[in-house]
Amino acid sequence: MILGKSSFKKLSFGALPFADAASEGLPMRQLLRMSLFQVSVGMAMVLLLGTLNRVMIVELRVSAMVVAAMIALPVLVAPFRALLGFRSDNHRSALGWKRVPYLWFGSLWQMGGLAIMPFALIVLSGDQMVGPRWAGEVLAALAFLMTGLGMHMTQTAGLALASDRATDESRPRVVALLYVAYLLGMVLASLIVGWLLADFSQLRLIRVVQGCGLLTLVLNVIALWKQEKFNPMSDAERAEPRPKFADAWADLMAGGTAGRLLAVVVVGSFGFNMQDVLLEPYGGEILGLSVGNTTLLTATSALGALIGFGMSARWLIRGMDTYRMGARGILIGVAAFAAVIFAAPLHSAAMFFAGAFGIGLGGGLFSISTLTAAMAMPAQGLAGRGLALGAWGAAQATAAGLSTALGGTLRDVVRHWAGAGGAGEALAFPAIGYTAVYHFEIVLLFATLIVLGPLVKTRALDSQPRNGAERIGIADFPT
Repeated sequence: MILGKSSFKKLSFGALPFADAASEGLPMRQLLRMSLFQVSVGMAMVLLLGTLNRVMIVELRVSAMVVAAMIALPVLVAPFRALLGFRSDNHRSALGWKRVPYLWFGSLWQMGGLAIMPFALIVLSGDQMVGPRWAGEVLAALAFLMTGLGMHMTQTAGLALASDRATDESRPRVVALLYVAYLLGMVLASLIVGWLLADFSQLRLIRVVQGCGLLTLVLNVIALWKQEKFNPMSDAERAEPRPKFADAWADLMAGGTAGRLLAVVVVGSFGFNMQDVLLEPYGGEILGLSVGNTTLLTATSALGALIGFGMSARWLIRGMDTYRMGARGILIGVAAFAAVIFAAPLHSAAMFFAGAFGIGLGGGLFSISTLTAAMAMPAQGLAGRGLALGAWGAAQATAAGLSTALGGTLRDVVRHWAGAGGAGEALAFPAIGYTAVYHFEIVLLFATLIVLGPLVKTRALDSQPRNGAERIGIADFPT
């Protein structure tokens, strides 16, 4: 049978990944263009947490403690994501735009931070002829804060805009595509920036980082162009009093479900993310894995997360309760941490990689379930979609940042205490610092199940059958 031209177009379009994410109100071409803001955020994330981290410590010889403090600064901005989302819900402009102004100013903050970043880092390294000695610390802190603020503002407003334009049926797949764009931005940035800085010099550092800042502005302008309808507001409409954040927050927290969900996100994020900076050192120091093998751990964990996305799609399409799916992810995480712990006494690299895979799988299911639940919450009073997304992002990003610092600190404290004989000879073994963190994470995951329990019970008693539009395929995962 010979296919006609129109049939071939339909067939080829249907075979594309995320083809079902497009809708009449958000065509695929505009959706792909909108996803570019996630590429810029992923690029900035790689610079802050990867490339510049290494450059500061190795090439510029900055103290590791100072580097850790600088990297932690963007986390301080994360709690304001809820406020940023609320402000974008209620922004009033002469053009009638709500999300685009926050996308624009977030892009400017992000670009500005990257523009001054290389000079600040060079001064921070001690290469300074005039000015006070503390100028490097102040300039570097300002650059990291500006970049972090721009990332959070851009991502919160961008995801809210995508949710506004998508239909109820396509919304989860729309934001799933945006998450894939975020991962793509991270992968491309890590490869290209690493290649450009292979032959390091201060001049090359300035060119590369400032080039990323310029690319941020270009990508985000293309992403936001004609994405929000032009709907002029009268002077009277703009002069009307705006709702207060406290009132909108009270509406969001009304009933207790949102508050408990945010508590689940915080405790669960601590449980899954405390080991983020310890997994590769654990494999290298305790199991004797090479640098190449420990690098594969990140890919193994990412593979587990991607498989978790596929499993969640199948389960949610079949109507599984999102909180029950989150509980499954937590239990998988408990088993994965146990595998990592037992890998040391058994000296089993296979068990260690299986644990890394399980951490990615369980963490992916947990994150998907909580964000799906947050997006499925009905609007209450003044609480809009931007506030809900901002609250979820603030809870997740803040907990992830603080838990990473806590994990490293706990490992060092326990190792020093055990090495000094405080735990006796039986526990004075090299892996004690690492296993203490993983045991504590297991405790936190069981605590997450306790906090999650009432939500599962309430949903089971009060749930109603889902229709086709309410079945969520692949959930969105922005951070």
